Amino acid sequence: MAREISTVGVIGLGTMGAGIVEVFARNGLSVVAVEASPEGVEKGKGVLQHSTDRAVTRGKLTAEDQAALHDRIRFTADLADLAECDLVVEAVPEHLDLKRQIFARLDEIVKPDAILATNTSSLSVTEISVATHNPRRVVGMHFFNPAPVLKFVEVIKTVVVEDEVVEDVKTLAERLGKKPVVVGDKAGFIANALLFGYLNHAVSMFESRYATREDIDAAMQLGCGLPMGPLALMDLIGLDTAYEILDTMYKQGRDRLHAPSPVLKQMVTAGLKGRKTGRGFYTYDEPGSSRVVADHLTPHDGEAHVALREVRTVGVVGSGTMATGIVEVFAKAGYDVTYVARSQAKVEAVRAAIAKSLEKAVQRGKLDEAARDAALGRLTGTTSLDDLARVDLVVEAVVEDLKVKQALFENLDEICKPGAILATTTSSLPVIECASVTKRPQDVVGMHFFNPAQIMKLVEVVHTVSTDDDVVATVQHLCRDLGKHPVTCGDRAGFIVNALLFPYLNDAVKMLEAHYASAEDIDTAMKTGCGYPMGPFELLDVVGLDVSLAIQRELYLEFRERGFAPAPLLEHLVTAGYLGRKTGRGFRTYA
Repeated sequence: MAREISTVGVIGLGTMGAGIVEVFARNGLSVVAVEASPEGVEKGKGVLQHSTDRAVTRGKLTAEDQAALHDRIRFTADLADLAECDLVVEAVPEHLDLKRQIFARLDEIVKPDAILATNTSSLSVTEISVATHNPRRVVGMHFFNPAPVLKFVEVIKTVVVEDEVVEDVKTLAERLGKKPVVVGDKAGFIANALLFGYLNHAVSMFESRYATREDIDAAMQLGCGLPMGPLALMDLIGLDTAYEILDTMYKQGRDRLHAPSPVLKQMVTAGLKGRKTGRGFYTYDEPGSSRVVADHLTPHDGEAHVALREVRTVGVVGSGTMATGIVEVFAKAGYDVTYVARSQAKVEAVRAAIAKSLEKAVQRGKLDEAARDAALGRLTGTTSLDDLARVDLVVEAVVEDLKVKQALFENLDEICKPGAILATTTSSLPVIECASVTKRPQDVVGMHFFNPAQIMKLVEVVHTVSTDDDVVATVQHLCRDLGKHPVTCGDRAGFIVNALLFPYLNDAVKMLEAHYASAEDIDTAMKTGCGYPMGPFELLDVVGLDVSLAIQRELYLEFRERGFAPAPLLEHLVTAGYLGRKTGRGFRTYA
């Protein structure tokens, strides 16, 4: 028979603890809120008052409901006041010794049938539970920040906890309007195990000066639709907290990808802990503020120092979806475009697809008829590469086959005028391999659009060791003129987005392969816990498992990092022909 839970305790009234108090009180439960000192109690009251005031201002809580909510809460600095609670949730800092001390003390205070829960995001719940005389009643109940907003709760089941305790906590989470998932006691659980490997990788990318903090963050927001970039998210979480989580995960799993990047420890030691101290990867106008201010790392407009090449006419080689989208983007932005396809039928098909797309934009009020007609008037289709002789820029968007691209660049080198920029839209092949077959490697650059090119704002501008600075600056300027957001990086596998995205997806497959959680639970964790637009398995099925495997193999070959080796399950599904939505079956089966 399920426990009747009507009175709960929360220990620790920082941002997370105060948020958990609010969640319980909002849902009609009586709450005993505990901090270590009277000063801490007052600070916790302030956090809760600010949160509920904001909810009232936004119309999400009435003044009457706010008053009733606060009436359900009793604040105290004495753990003994938790004696009559049916459930106690600990939400103190991530230090194992501190948590074990609290649980040992709680064991002497609460009722024999009371449930003890820890909100730890990375520490072993089992190690915490054995500090009590009855570890069978100790469970993990991991809320996500901000607790009143995010729906996901991880319920952590140890090898000793009673099934009834786990079920009672899961039922309570559902009563709170949350989406609980039950998982085993493994470092990072679902969400953090996947999230922090990705965040740590982003920190390493910044630390190596591969790309700027702004470009890394913009790439993941615009390229993947994430609510925040990884470095801004690290500042929000707190670099000290992130370091502790990564360090704990590394010590438990010995996965080198979880070993905290050295710069993290240096920044924490220097007191640069993120928003809470006013400085982390970014600088904020004051401690606790979310408003970023300029600092010594803030980029300046480099175009003023480099003479740009003139680009008035553009060539596009290819007739697929990506090539067609790129042609449309340039034409709508006012550039005369000559596009090359292999047959006259494909030339006409590209024009028809663009005409249809522009007409849809007119019907939706996003484009007027004059602009539509003007864009179509700028198009010239051909089957001959020789017609690219006078263009200022050529963008190739042919099949992802290095030999095909190299043969094309050899031809373009012979055909195009001196000073013309030669760009490749490759998403995974080395740009230098295309540049090296030409006599003008200084004019070759990566210009990686994202699909659909008409909609996606991001373009990765990829420079090789040979690319001239004025070529990079010209392409950056051109992207802005197209209404795109350029991010700049060096020529290595995956560039920014794929290099961060696909190891995360691969880790999700490994988690599924280990039977730690189901594909549905993992997708739920990342969507509701981290605010991702799609779960990893939804995304893999959309991208195509064969495409994903090819990219992961490229990353593994480039970096020789054992953790980047493609998950065997991904290999097996591709071998079986289960490639995702396009074949009707991938990680899920489609009608």
